[in-house]
This record gives sequence, structure tokens and C-alpha cells, in this order.
Amino acid sequence: MEIILVLVGVLVGTLAGFFGIGGGMILIPILMFLGIDIKTAIGISIVQMVFSSLYGSYLNYKKGSLIVGEGIWVGVGGFVGGFIGAYVSHLIPESILEYLFLSLLTFALVRIFSAKSHEESVKSLNSLVLFSVGLFIGIFAISLGVGGSILLTPILAGFLHYPLKKAVSAGLFFVAFSSIAGLASHLSIGAIDIEKGLYVAVASLLGVFIGIWFKDQVSASKHKTYLLIMYVIAMLLVMKKIFLG
Repeated sequence: MEIILVLVGVLVGTLAGFFGIGGGMILIPILMFLGIDIKTAIGISIVQMVFSSLYGSYLNYKKGSLIVGEGIWVGVGGFVGGFIGAYVSHLIPESILEYLFLSLLTFALVRIFSAKSHEESVKSLNSLVLFSVGLFIGIFAISLGVGGSILLTPILAGFLHYPLKKAVSAGLFFVAFSSIAGLASHLSIGAIDIEKGLYVAVASLLGVFIGIWFKDQVSASKHKTYLLIMYVIAMLLVMKKIFLG
């Protein structure tokens, strides 16, 4: 199982770097497919997200694709929301979490599909609005074991007209805040398998480096196409677990 977790970590890290996600959207369905229950999978996912989001945000910042600025306010909201979200996940039944996760993927797919892939100017928003957006996403996302970028990236690109690649970098930066809060609160209630989480998390660092390198090599339109494919695959994995067991 350890070797499988390491390989999964590299795969998920690559996807996290390329798509700007924490990795939970892909990691949770894979872990469920391997026979791990969703609540244990959520804990493992949060450990992995802390590692991949911090390292990935550092790489994006060095490459100039991450503008910290407004992202701080969204991140602080995500930190507060992430702390609350961990307790929410502890109270919600497993079946409801699965359906919420599927709904989240559907929403993200629609918004990414309608988003424009070419470069545009970025709108400035009030700091309170940004904090509120981060708070809501943090509560909802961490309760499902995902970092929140699968909601934030479609909102930035589909509603606020951020350039898609910059929205992806901002999404991964947001995950750093929400996942650290989620990790702290999950640890306080003893709901994380640390050993399995570390196998996946450490291996994901290599993947993040690879994924960000690939992201910088492809055009914005191709990047959007690959993003849509990733969402569809994740939806199919979750639907298989829900409807076929």
C-alpha cells in the first residue's frame, strides 16, 4: 500500500501544480477507489494539500504567475472557513458528503467551460468581499476535503474574468490557507491518518514541480481543455463510488 500511496502522491502533485488545485478533488476519488472510506480520505487529502499548495505557491511566485495582493484577503477568509469546515465534515454523514462533492464538481465544470481562456485585465474587489468569498469557500471545501480552488478558480475565471492561468495560481495560493486551517482543526479532533497522509504528501512535492513546469509550456486554450478533462474524470470516479459502490 505504501508504494501505491507514493505513486498516487506524485500523480496528484503533478495535477495540483498543473491545474492549481490542492489535489483533493482527484486524490479523494482515487483513495475511495482503493477502498479507503471518504472521511479517512479527507484527512489524507488535507495533509497532502498543505505540502503541495505551499510548495506550488512558492514556485508560482518565483515564476511571476502569482500576484499575492488581493489573494491575501481571500486566503485569510479561507483560513477561518477551513477551520470551521473541518468540524462540519465530522458531523455530516458520509453519503451526504459524497453528493455534495459531486455537486461541487458539476458547478466547477460548468463555470470553467464558460470561462474565457485568453488573457484579460484583472478586476479589483473590495477586501471584505474577498474575505467573505474565501470564508464561504473555506467552510464548504474543507468539509469535503478539498482545498477550495475548485470553487475559487471557476469564480475568478468565470465570474470575475481573471485570466485562467492567473486564476489557477491564485487558487493554489488559497489552498495553502484553507488546508493549514483544516489540518489544525482535524488534528484537534483526531481525524487524520498521519502516516498515510505523509506518504502521499511528500511524494506530491515532486509532482508539483513537474506540474508547474508543464503548465508553463502549454497555451491558455489547451490548459483550459485539459482542465475540463480533469473535472470530467473526477466526476466519473465519484459517480462510480456513489451509484455502483
